[in-house]
Amino acid sequence: MKRITFFTLFLFACSSAFPQTAPPSDLITIEQSFKKLDVLGSVLYVAAHPDDENTRLLAYLSQEKHYRTGYLSLTRGDGGQNLIGNEQGEQLGLIRTQELLAARRMDGAEQFFSRANDFGFSKGPGETLKIWDKEKVLSDVVWVIRKFRPDVIICRFPTTGEGGHGHHTSSAILAQEAFTAAADPNRFPEQLKYVKVWQAKRLLWNTFNFGSINTTNPDQFKLDVGVYNPIIGKGYGEVAAESRSNHKTQGFGSAKQRGEAVEYFKTILGDAPKTDLMDGVNTTWARVGSVDISKELSTIQKDFDIDRPEKAVPALINLSDKIEKVKDEYWRDLKTKELNDLIAACAGLWFESYSAEPVYAIGDSIPIETQVLLRSDLKVKMSAILFYDNYKSYAPIDILNKQILPKNIITSFNDKFSGGIITQPYWLKFSHSIGTYNTDYLDEIGFTEQKSLPENIPNSVYITFNILNHNIELERAIKYKHVDPARGELYEPLVIAPPVTANIGEKDYIFNTNKPQNIEVKLKSFTTTSGSISIQPIDGWKISPDKIDFADKKKGEEWNVNFTVEPTDSKPKTSVFEAVVTANGKQFSMDIKTIAYNHIPTITYFPPAQANLINIDLKTAGKEIGYIVGAADLVPDALRQVGYDVHILTENEIMNSDLSVYDAIVTGVRAFNVDERLPFEQPKLLEYVKNGGNLVVQYNNNAGMLVPQIGPYPFRPVNQRVTDETAKVTILDAANPVLNYPNKINDADFDGWIQERGLYFVSDIDPKYQTPLQMNDPGERPNNGSLIVTNYGNGRFVYTSLAFFRQLPAGVPGAYRLFVNLLSNPKK
Repeated sequence: MKRITFFTLFLFACSSAFPQTAPPSDLITIEQSFKKLDVLGSVLYVAAHPDDENTRLLAYLSQEKHYRTGYLSLTRGDGGQNLIGNEQGEQLGLIRTQELLAARRMDGAEQFFSRANDFGFSKGPGETLKIWDKEKVLSDVVWVIRKFRPDVIICRFPTTGEGGHGHHTSSAILAQEAFTAAADPNRFPEQLKYVKVWQAKRLLWNTFNFGSINTTNPDQFKLDVGVYNPIIGKGYGEVAAESRSNHKTQGFGSAKQRGEAVEYFKTILGDAPKTDLMDGVNTTWARVGSVDISKELSTIQKDFDIDRPEKAVPALINLSDKIEKVKDEYWRDLKTKELNDLIAACAGLWFESYSAEPVYAIGDSIPIETQVLLRSDLKVKMSAILFYDNYKSYAPIDILNKQILPKNIITSFNDKFSGGIITQPYWLKFSHSIGTYNTDYLDEIGFTEQKSLPENIPNSVYITFNILNHNIELERAIKYKHVDPARGELYEPLVIAPPVTANIGEKDYIFNTNKPQNIEVKLKSFTTTSGSISIQPIDGWKISPDKIDFADKKKGEEWNVNFTVEPTDSKPKTSVFEAVVTANGKQFSMDIKTIAYNHIPTITYFPPAQANLINIDLKTAGKEIGYIVGAADLVPDALRQVGYDVHILTENEIMNSDLSVYDAIVTGVRAFNVDERLPFEQPKLLEYVKNGGNLVVQYNNNAGMLVPQIGPYPFRPVNQRVTDETAKVTILDAANPVLNYPNKINDADFDGWIQERGLYFVSDIDPKYQTPLQMNDPGERPNNGSLIVTNYGNGRFVYTSLAFFRQLPAGVPGAYRLFVNLLSNPKK
């Protein structure tokens, strides 16, 4: 049996990442597959983030024009905000990766990434390309172009800045440079061991009309992508809405649009199209010198019997023999896979492979059941089943006796394999910089960098079927399949775990005295094991005990252990508390995290088993905090870390209880954008302030405000921010209580901030507000809209656009000191 080539595996990895394992085989899919098989053209769309892509255009290119269509998102959207949960940073990037894959399942395109990390909003490409390491990310774009071989490349944004975001502009700059570099053998020559140079025909900019910015022009090349496809029963505006609505963390649920929708394109490089996007590109089988394949395919389509699809199989088998003789390896491999899937669909051939449980420990024997079903009268045999183990090698599971499969009766095969690699997203396997993920490694079979893939290549089963003396090979990812009482049959990824994971109770432990703290670690076993857990020694800190043993733990067993930590220095440095588990003679230092939402597959990964020990010179005043949760809000947990009793307020409590028991009430980020009850609760909150309370409102987006005025006096959130986390902060009002009680705030308190100073600052500030701070990004005017304070009645109202929602979970000492001051009204 022939081995699958690297290229074919690459295609499998990009096209088989969906929750179910067997692809659809309905008549709509079959008809669309016939059309796609007759088109040899490809288009790559390039932008910066999840949600930047033009889903209507992608759907049109993939399902109407039947080009191989891809979207290269340079980042995974790690730096944004999350409107459906508390995940931030890497966890948000994991979710948005799956949201993009869910979108691609709707619009039919493929998904790619670079190593670039979304480090947050950037005002220009200079900052972006410096932080990303331009040459490194450029090499990724070149790699995708050389691998995908697009005839046409399309940018979402221009190089001239109209996209607004530095990441957006950078994506266009990189695409423009990569267009030329991909064809130059002297650029990134190390890639040429695996790919060939490639010159796309043209680079276009998909111009846009967003809000007040209109970059379209009647003279530009135009496409009506709002056409109706009677085969799928939808227009591409409808398909696009279904695709885009998967971006739930960004609140991009979209209405279905119907009717004409014109897209405009400006030529950046290459020949300008005149009548067709693919002008000058032969997208027929004549491209590879095989006109007869197109003619034969046309005849098969014409004779296709929708009541007996299997009658087309002999002709398709004959077509397969001809495609195998095509000399162009790229199109031969791609079209062979497409044809094999079409043959299986017409033959009524279905198979899937399942693990018995969702999680297994590395090295353990994993039972796999493979089910095969033939729904037609064709004579189909099975030649072999092989297992592909996490990038490494083929391992034969079973060689069958080549009996003919029975009609409409499931044939099952059971075997086992050993999970050899822990399930860790490849871009999180190594530590990384603020700008780029580290994926520079070679694996055992010579794969080069896997930085472009949306996710890990899965554990898979390959079966060779013999139909009419012709072999076709089909691949299925091994999944865990189960039934949820509410949602029905579900597929989840198979997870390979370390033998024992260690979950440390908190991400940060704040010390503002020399008092010892207890740190609880929850252990979970994924196999039968014995061993111990210890903590890596840390200068300036005493940890006891040195080690805790465990024995005879069974799979699924959980237990807690406790360590005592105390500073040994008067001012110990912030340090990393790392748990190390020795299990079955090997060491592991991994936590386990699971992210579950209904619109994407469950995500399981294994971050380092670490927490931060943070020493802060911090005084607190007051104890009781009422909290109104906003979007992606981890601030309540951070406040609990420094001793506050934080109570999440309900609407009934706000409207009917005595709010004076709270030393402060805090609204989470974007609460006035996402909490539809706040307009009704706001008068009670202002009454609480008037009666002597302290209300702290964190930033809100200027778009989508639910109230015309948040505070007792006017101000207006605007789209202004300071993105440089090291930007100079000038104290304008050193005597202001928020800078003095209970902590004296100075310049050092603005050291060590992450990602940004603040966002959506306020403007048109009523004179009754005090503005104690001023800051700005380089080259911009000073801005005093990051923090405003006013007395109202007997109490105090505070509005802050400072990014406390990022700083507090990251354990930034000065941010804690300032935020505690905002909570502490000296009049209380």
